[in-house]
Amino acid sequence: MADRIREKMNQLRLEADESAQKVEELQAKVKALEQENLAKEQEITSLSHKNGLLEAENEKMDTTIKDLKKAADEGLQHGTHNETLQRRLQLLEEEAEEADKTLRETNEKLRQTDVKAGHFERKVQALEAERDQWEAKYEEMAKKHQALQKELEDLQNEIGNI
Repeated sequence: MADRIREKMNQLRLEADESAQKVEELQAKVKALEQENLAKEQEITSLSHKNGLLEAENEKMDTTIKDLKKAADEGLQHGTHNETLQRRLQLLEEEAEEADKTLRETNEKLRQTDVKAGHFERKVQALEAERDQWEAKYEEMAKKHQALQKELEDLQNEIGNI
């Protein structure tokens, strides 16, 4: 009978050790995911700032394009000057298109990063919940271990009294 109790205690010790190891692994995973989440949030901030700069640049270019179109309309009688303005206008329109394209790409990256950040936040929450479950199981096993330890001591005292 004492062998069965020792065997049961050894089994409980192994389970407690495995639970503690699993908790440590989960805590390391949570920490890594939190760091990755922080990096993603920093990337979102960076992309948002870049997005704002590109939007301001785009508005500036749109204003410049409007001004150049107006100047081109007013200066139709000036042939060579008009051609120069038309070339400049075309260049600015191409730059504006490129800025629009960059803006769209930046917005898409920002959206993807938001989606990834949400995914990682959900992952962190799931891992934290799993860690909490393992901690609860570990505490439960520790209580069982204490109860069995007391039961063993009581049994040893009874055997000693006989």
